[in-house]
Amino acid sequence: MRDVIIIGAGGGGPVVAKELAAQGLDVLMLEAGGRNANPEQDWTHFEDDGNNPLSGAQRFGPSDRSKPAWYRQLTTPAMNMNMAGVGGTTQIYFGNSPRAMPGAFKGYNGEDAADYDRNFEFPFSYEELRPYYEWVEETLPVQTAAMGKNEQLFYNACENIGMNCQTSRDISRDAYRPQQNAVLQPGGNAGLSSTASELTYPNATGCTMCGHCVQGCYEPLGAPRNLKAKRSTDNSYVPMALTADAWATKGKAASIISDAFVTKIHTSNVNGKSTATGVSWRNTLTGEVVSENAKVVVMAAGCLENPRLWQNSNLPNSHDWVGRGLTDHAFDLVCGQFPFDTGSTKGVGSSARADFPGKGCIEPTTIGPAFLAANLNMSDSGMRGYYDNGRGVYGQWDGPSGRPVGKELKSFLTDINKIMTMLIITDDDVEADNRVLPSSLLNDDNGAVSEITINKRTRSARTLANREFLANKAADILRAAGATNIVRADIVPLLIHVQSSMRMGDDPTNSVINANGEAHEVDALYIADNSALSNALGGPNPTLTTQALATRTSEKIMQKHFAGTPWVTSSSPLSSIDNLVTQAVMSRGL
Repeated sequence: MRDVIIIGAGGGGPVVAKELAAQGLDVLMLEAGGRNANPEQDWTHFEDDGNNPLSGAQRFGPSDRSKPAWYRQLTTPAMNMNMAGVGGTTQIYFGNSPRAMPGAFKGYNGEDAADYDRNFEFPFSYEELRPYYEWVEETLPVQTAAMGKNEQLFYNACENIGMNCQTSRDISRDAYRPQQNAVLQPGGNAGLSSTASELTYPNATGCTMCGHCVQGCYEPLGAPRNLKAKRSTDNSYVPMALTADAWATKGKAASIISDAFVTKIHTSNVNGKSTATGVSWRNTLTGEVVSENAKVVVMAAGCLENPRLWQNSNLPNSHDWVGRGLTDHAFDLVCGQFPFDTGSTKGVGSSARADFPGKGCIEPTTIGPAFLAANLNMSDSGMRGYYDNGRGVYGQWDGPSGRPVGKELKSFLTDINKIMTMLIITDDDVEADNRVLPSSLLNDDNGAVSEITINKRTRSARTLANREFLANKAADILRAAGATNIVRADIVPLLIHVQSSMRMGDDPTNSVINANGEAHEVDALYIADNSALSNALGGPNPTLTTQALATRTSEKIMQKHFAGTPWVTSSSPLSSIDNLVTQAVMSRGL
């Protein structure tokens, strides 16, 4: 019997694996997708090869790319961007690691408290999570992003419309600031050369400013896995979890099995209550089904798979909140065209941001032409200049919202370095009708597939108002930066910042897990990924908060089930241990 089995190796699971293995527990981590052990050989910078949702290297599907992707049923128009494989969706994230806004937490009494979703706040204070933020920030590490022309243009424009700069990691006011991200800063030739032969390790370290974060990071070439620039969990927490040497006498190496799609969580009745006892998984390459027991089971399969697995396992759901309350940051895109080079394709995916407490965030982004065209064409406002699909929203942009076509689209894509794309990240409300269920119509080899319902047009009044505010503010910034044509896409839901579908809360009538991350209705069953988040965090990117929460949950697991004592709140972040991990991983080539 294992001490702990973790389902999923995305943004949260490897954090729990690393922390509990470091405490000496026997930890097994199961991942439905592949291991991606040789990204320099298996990945490319080509957008279609990396991001094609059906056949790309970073898709939700089996590691054998000749087999079809795994299916999900969308009841409303949306685009799914969740990945399978070790590293999960962090394989394609930008590494952006802002803290949540304090207003998303219990006990917040700022002047803008009423601007947040007070019905669904975290069941503890922001200050309680602070040491866990600091621990993760030191471990990854999280640093100020490398910046260039695109960011300088953005900052100047923000100042031109009267905004101030905030350098604190805590978000306290409307302000622009450098992005805090989990991307190693450039060293050596990185950022100074575009010649491939000069950008190999150790002549180049950290971010090479290639602009291809969304295709998965394998830069700089020749670097050991845990010194690849972007600290996706396949490059950071997974190598740490698998390296026992770094944890001296107490730690153990966690085990990981990829191509292992968990299909059932097993329980038994202990003292009158359902208690997790283990899992069964299916080998996606051979079809073999394997079962194993554990003292604790941690679900970290993501917002769109945890509800499916829970209900396919017939676990208790007396209040019907499993899968409810899905938030997705109600994304939008506002894109500006410029008569000069903006440097939009160079550097980290996003190195700057503007935060608006109670409303959300704006981030200028580095994306390629195919990804930009795909996102601009996901409009819910029809075709600019031809039809408006019943919407055609007007604002600070030029003309109605909608997707550019014909000559206008061609002009945007002719020179991708003469545009700036603003990603709108809205603080959206937790709404019970936005949900994930097992489909009643469609099954695959792993059971009933996930059915996702999230209707953009029926969002709460606060969510819609926040989105409009941010879209108009982004257009103001673009105009101040010198844009000559501004398009607002008004996109359909983009399912990448999905969270809250198995939310944490004090009240079991509208939450699935308690403040410690343990299920209200199933003992020894924990959740440690984005689905555990209580709300949309005020708008910031979710991964850092998920990882801080997963670290806290690891301590709670250790205390309740293994007589352990807290290690984060009683010591400083483990920078010295991180150095030992680097040495061990380099020597083993992990």
